[in-house]
Amino acid sequence: MERTKAELPEGAGGTGGTGGTGGSGGAGERAGADTGGTGAGAVRDRAMTSFSPADEEKRRGVRRMKLTATGLLLFVAVVYVLSEWASHHGAGAWAGYVSAAAEAGMVGALADWFAVTALFRHPLGIPIPHTAIIPRKKDQLGVSLGEFVGENFLSEDVVRHRLRAVGIGSRLGSWLAVPEHADRVTAELSAALRGALTVLRDSDVQAVVGEAITRRADAQEIAPGIGKMLDRVVSDGGHKRAVDLIVSRAHDWLILHGDSVMDAVQGGAPGWTPRFVDRKIGDRVYKELLRFVTEMRDMPAHPARGALDRFLTDFAADLQSDTETRARVERLKTEVLGRGEVQDLIASAWTAVRSMIVSAAEDERSELRLRVRASLLSLGSRMASDPKVQGKVDRWVESAAVYVVTTYRKEITSLITDTVASWDAEHTTKKIEANIGRDLQFIRINGTVVGSLAGLVIYTVSRILGA
Repeated sequence: MERTKAELPEGAGGTGGTGGTGGSGGAGERAGADTGGTGAGAVRDRAMTSFSPADEEKRRGVRRMKLTATGLLLFVAVVYVLSEWASHHGAGAWAGYVSAAAEAGMVGALADWFAVTALFRHPLGIPIPHTAIIPRKKDQLGVSLGEFVGENFLSEDVVRHRLRAVGIGSRLGSWLAVPEHADRVTAELSAALRGALTVLRDSDVQAVVGEAITRRADAQEIAPGIGKMLDRVVSDGGHKRAVDLIVSRAHDWLILHGDSVMDAVQGGAPGWTPRFVDRKIGDRVYKELLRFVTEMRDMPAHPARGALDRFLTDFAADLQSDTETRARVERLKTEVLGRGEVQDLIASAWTAVRSMIVSAAEDERSELRLRVRASLLSLGSRMASDPKVQGKVDRWVESAAVYVVTTYRKEITSLITDTVASWDAEHTTKKIEANIGRDLQFIRINGTVVGSLAGLVIYTVSRILGA
């Protein structure tokens, strides 16, 4: 702050402005900065009270313009003194004209110096009412600026009008229809997807997925749905291929394991029967079983197939209407879902899905990225050429923007008011002066010139009327 104060004497009124500004609005805010001058608050305060190289260049420009305006004031003052001296020492009538012009020029210069200086500080350090406007009214200016932005930039009509004039749907469609742009969007979406999947912890997602699947399965009765599906499969004959496969595999197994069947029959025979009888019965059972399976395999109209069809049809009906059957299925479902192996299987599904998605997102030639790219190109072409699609996109963007500005208008404008309120009054004054002060010094110059011309005209008219 010492370096900043040392730079304050800039042209007329600069010295006095230091004390005025500091006394009007900066003390309280500097005290607040002192109490919170550690951590993030100290970093913020240092950032707020520093000037960028661009600001320093602007301040040098302001100082140069102040010297120019002050020099012009001194010039007309010297002209006034010399013209008055010449007029009192017998110079011609021209001296009166020059004196009147110079006098009016001094008045205009001083008046405009006072007006410009009063914006930023007390002229000559004197606390004249309605001076040092910016440091004293900083917070009110922030509130007014926030209200101005909210009423004139964040209103529904303004947002809709501006977005409708832009034609976002047509422009976005033309941009997306370019293959290079579609590739860029696809790459960015892939990167975002990979980032999101990387940030998510597998354990959390697995727990959520497992809970969601289990809760959904518990909440919904599955027996009627299974029954309808089974009834449709039987009606369409879709189960016949499964029956063909089962009886074919059963036939092949019996051919290869005939001894096992006969041993099983003999092992279940009573101990008092002769052994040759057990073998005879086992051989008979094996042959009958092989004959039954062979006939069932080779005869599509086998009675056993018809019996199986009737059983499946009845079971499908029971699943849909029989209370006891449905209750048994529900109990079985609960038991299966409660097993740890099933829960581990459900949880592990996320790991497989995530790995698959990440691999597809990383591979530029993957089906996922190719489909996304093709969809973007198709969407871009439609948006660029179809007025209906353009209208839908424009209305969607307008509605989204209007919702944001109408719902969060107060939060957006409070960002302006709170930011301005947090600024140091003295630094804010210097910051504003650095950005607009150079143009304000032209007011002083123009006031000097216009005042001189006005004084000359008034003096000339007075002489003409007096003559």
